Amino acid sequence: MSDRNIPVVILCGGMGTRLAEQTEVRPKPLVEIGGRPILWHIMKHYARYGFETFLLALGYKGDQIKRYFLDYHALGRDLTISLKDGAVESIQPLGANTAEPWQVHLIDTGESALTGGRLRHLKALIGDRTFMLTYGDGVGDVGLDKLLAFHRGHGGLVTLTAVHPPARFGALEFDGSQIRHFKEKSTLHEGWINGGFFVVEPAALDYIASDVMWEHAPMERLAADGQLFAYRHEGFWQCMDTIRDLRYLESLWEGGRAPWKTW
Repeated sequence: MSDRNIPVVILCGGMGTRLAEQTEVRPKPLVEIGGRPILWHIMKHYARYGFETFLLALGYKGDQIKRYFLDYHALGRDLTISLKDGAVESIQPLGANTAEPWQVHLIDTGESALTGGRLRHLKALIGDRTFMLTYGDGVGDVGLDKLLAFHRGHGGLVTLTAVHPPARFGALEFDGSQIRHFKEKSTLHEGWINGGFFVVEPAALDYIASDVMWEHAPMERLAADGQLFAYRHEGFWQCMDTIRDLRYLESLWEGGRAPWKTW
């Protein structure tokens, strides 16, 4: 499979309760940094490395994400509208091309489904393809070409990107690059955490037995079976969990210092 044909799954269904100031009226992936949804920033980073097919697992207020992409083409261009007959024409300067060459699949995976359940819902669409996977609320300057090469080199089913955490997150335990123990958001360790930006083989979806958290039993079993590996990322990574996180990301963008702006 060509790297360009590898799909990117983005989990966009959570309620984002820790960012309630914003998520009471919109899904977290549509919360804006610099006038653009964080989801757009994430997709731009993937597209920078040639990944242009996206599967968005929708849930909470997913209709708003559908509406964003339905309107994307029109709202990104200057328009002429005839009020006489409703005809719409694009005013496009000669040679300009503002449209993203992306194919975006918008899949309703359930209002309250957990992350594992959302992935199970996408299993038929993913088929037998290796795929990228990440969350709709975190940005970083991860070298996705190096991540993919690392994944192909070890032969396991799943690679996650390990990042240095804020203190509230938990840790991963390594044996070389293989993960021996996985525990999400433990308070017992400090060091490295799951930062998303996964590469996943389709057989890993067989570890999801029901509507469970992907980060709990499935990944714990993958680790126990020696199938979960870590790509250590020493660069920038930041999730958008709280209003403080949002303000920090906004300050980086407004100051022209956004490390995740790789395009």
